[in-house]
Amino acid sequence: MSLSTLSHPAAAAAGSGKSLSPAVPAGYLLRLPKTRPHVPAAVSAATAAVHADSAEDRVSALSQVSGVLGSQWGDEGKGKLVDVLAPRFDIVARCQGGANAGHTIYNAEGKKFALHLVPSGILHEGTLCVVGNGAVIHVPGFFGEIDGLESNGVRCDGRILVSDRAHLLFDLHQVVDGLREAELENSFIGTTKRGIGPCYSSKVTRNGLRVCDLRHMDTFGDKLDVLFKDAASRFQGFEYSKSMLKEEVERYKRFAERLEPFIADTVHVLNESIQQKKKILVEGGQATMLDIDFGTYPFVTSSSPSAGGICTGLGIAPRVVGDLIGVVKAYTSRVGSGPFPTELFGEEGDRLRKAGMEFGTTTGRPRRCGWLDVVALKYCCQINGFSSLNLTKLDVLSGMSEIKVGVSYNQADGQKLQSFPGDLDTLEQVQVNYEVLPGWQSDISSVRSYNELPQAARHYVERIEELVGVPVHYIGVGPGRDALIYK
Repeated sequence: MSLSTLSHPAAAAAGSGKSLSPAVPAGYLLRLPKTRPHVPAAVSAATAAVHADSAEDRVSALSQVSGVLGSQWGDEGKGKLVDVLAPRFDIVARCQGGANAGHTIYNAEGKKFALHLVPSGILHEGTLCVVGNGAVIHVPGFFGEIDGLESNGVRCDGRILVSDRAHLLFDLHQVVDGLREAELENSFIGTTKRGIGPCYSSKVTRNGLRVCDLRHMDTFGDKLDVLFKDAASRFQGFEYSKSMLKEEVERYKRFAERLEPFIADTVHVLNESIQQKKKILVEGGQATMLDIDFGTYPFVTSSSPSAGGICTGLGIAPRVVGDLIGVVKAYTSRVGSGPFPTELFGEEGDRLRKAGMEFGTTTGRPRRCGWLDVVALKYCCQINGFSSLNLTKLDVLSGMSEIKVGVSYNQADGQKLQSFPGDLDTLEQVQVNYEVLPGWQSDISSVRSYNELPQAARHYVERIEELVGVPVHYIGVGPGRDALIYK
């Protein structure tokens, strides 16, 4: 093995660093050999077919209530896996977040759909989609999404239920979101400005309005008036008048009539479905590293996209939740501000961004890109208890001579960190220790069997499994439904 020095801004800022161990100095790259003697030889076509059958059996064997959650900073490709798994489930349910989540999926004809609040099971006729109580609903955006789906031949009536306990997100929340970001100046959070944070703030301060309030229009205006006055008193740039309130109330009277067929006591629906042995797939929005408690606070979202958010966001008991699949890119990306230890800058970062088409589904913003961060991934696996991983966008790494994996962090004084730190000052100064694995030159986007992947690609997948301690059962090699390898 050869060693080469680490050239990363975080390492330079952190100082010289002491040794990680006698064999691996801190802040260095560990280069692995280009071959692994124990990698099995290619199996016969018959064996490969049996392996494919067993993979399908594994999908069928997923627990009655399973979940698909993000295990980085979002944008990992959760929607695609939900779309692929949905035909095997009766219900697909969103448990948290709002229209700040962007899930891109493709139908059987390859047509692209960008979903934001509607669950990714909507393309499958036999699937009921549920938006749970933990989500926040911007009603105009919700209907805009439904109109777009139906104009493209996707039937929504009778197929989507919205929790009567979910909170309503108003345009005023979006205005406040922008004013709040402007107020923060250089320390802005980097939100989508979709009003998510202000809406959850209204929920927590107990002056928010819920979907069930649309059934009581006689008191709706008084409650909305409280929200308007609160925003006007807090932000000098927020304009408010009684005519604005009247106009908004009239608008929501029309929305209330249209939304009524979608409204349900989803807590009752889901628990009844569990008793009836129906299968439920939970779709998380955002990801664990954006969790309000476990993410890189304050550069996080305003809900709980980790496993705990399933129970609080849907009203189901922890004991009924079974298999959880963590979705992780073969590299790392994040949108907005906040620390990013393995971030790449310059040409390397641009290459990943272009090859992976890393631009936000919701905002179109370019994403920051970097190497896979195993420290963060292990942390997410601990919090969520993933039974398996879906490694996405492996094809984006094709053509690289070598691929780096961030395997550990050292503090500025050279001491190894035992876990992902909650202190952002510590995180911003960590030195990342990398392993360097051999890359592969061939295009793998048409590969559909694990054993047909180049040896270096299999080596990369298996090394991730070894480092994290969780098996990779699904490997994405392209955006389409069929571009998925079952391992």
